[in-house]
Formats: sequence, structure tokens, C-alpha cells
Amino acid sequence: MPELPEAETIARGLRYSVPGKPIEAVTILRPDVVDGGRDGLSGMVGTSIEEVGRRGKNVVFDCGLSGRLVVNLGMTGKLLSSSVPPPAPSSTHPAVLWSLESGSGLTFDDIRRFGRVSWMSVEAYEEWSQTLGPEPLSRAFSQRVLAQGLARSRMPIRSWLLDQRKVAGVGNIYAVEALWSAGIHPSCPANRIPELKVEPLLKNLKAILRRAIKARGTTLR
Repeated sequence: MPELPEAETIARGLRYSVPGKPIEAVTILRPDVVDGGRDGLSGMVGTSIEEVGRRGKNVVFDCGLSGRLVVNLGMTGKLLSSSVPPPAPSSTHPAVLWSLESGSGLTFDDIRRFGRVSWMSVEAYEEWSQTLGPEPLSRAFSQRVLAQGLARSRMPIRSWLLDQRKVAGVGNIYAVEALWSAGIHPSCPANRIPELKVEPLLKNLKAILRRAIKARGTTLR
């Protein structure tokens, strides 16, 4: 299951090929992966992708004041850019196609179709983003914030780390690695974690995520 490092790797790769290109057409081949079905992405036509970023486990395409395209990869989702019209030559199960200026394209490919594609207004995106916890690599996710969050919950710490409302982007791979490195049992209640273990947990989580990003993720080639 792609987590923060995998989504970040994809976003960084697309930053070199997609931004600055107007969207000339959107073709939805699998409406079950799109919020709103066949009409869910109609507002994208004529807009231009300005930036590609990430929020939690999601790849986010910033189209300025027009809105945001949010793609959750699910288990098998892929975002493939191409210099030829979509679908990309390497696509085997295309679900959504974006035709870009100059004949290039972007393809969302998903074998199992557990991924999700959503077009949101700027306001709707901000509301959705606020339902997620802080980014674990941000300065906002400090030792104090982590300690306060843990103190308010009796959830097992592994489950706490997986809860996207508590911290955004961490999944099973990196949660268990961080807990192992910090010497914390995954079933320990969050509010029972000793104060002296909070700093090692924070440092190990951040270090492991950074190493995974440097390695271009764990679950992707």
C-alpha cells in the first residue's frame, strides 16, 4: 500500500513533466474510481496544472484558483506521464486519461481499482485537508504536538500512527519500523508510552520517512 514516501516520489517525478500544461480533455474509462462518476472531472477541462505536491498519502495537482485534483493510489494505482496522447504506452489498466497541450498526457492506471480520483474547489480542498493530521516531516509535527496527541488517546500506538486524523501519510510499513527503532511495542496504549520514549519515536519516524523518500519508496519500482 503506497504511503507518504511513495506518494512523494511520484509527485516529485511528475513535477518535471506535467506543470504548466493546459488540460485539453479528460476521459474517464472507469467512473467507479472518480468521485462524481463520469461528470466528476468535467471542471478540469481548460485549467492548467501549476504544481504537483502531496498531502498525506495523496498526490495533489494544484490548478490554481480553479481547484485541486487529489489522487489516492489505493493499492495498485499509478500515475503515468507520457509525451504522446494518453493512455501512456506502459499503461495496462487505464482508468482516467488527461490530454495535455502539445499532445502529451497523464494516465491514472489502476488494476484493482481501489484508488480514488477527486476534483475539489480550493475551499473544499482546504476543508478536506483540515480533516487530516499534521505532516510528519513538517515543523508543525513537533515533540510537544506528538506528546499531547499520545496523551489524549488509549489507542494502541500502531493504530494511532495509522490514523490519518492523528498524523497524515504514515502507514503500516513505516509505523512498525519507527516503533521497532524506538523500542516501543506496537500494542502499547498511546497514553502509556513513557515520556522519555516520545522523542526517540519522533526522531526515528522522521528519519525513516526521509530515508525511504531518498530510496524512492519501498513498495514501488
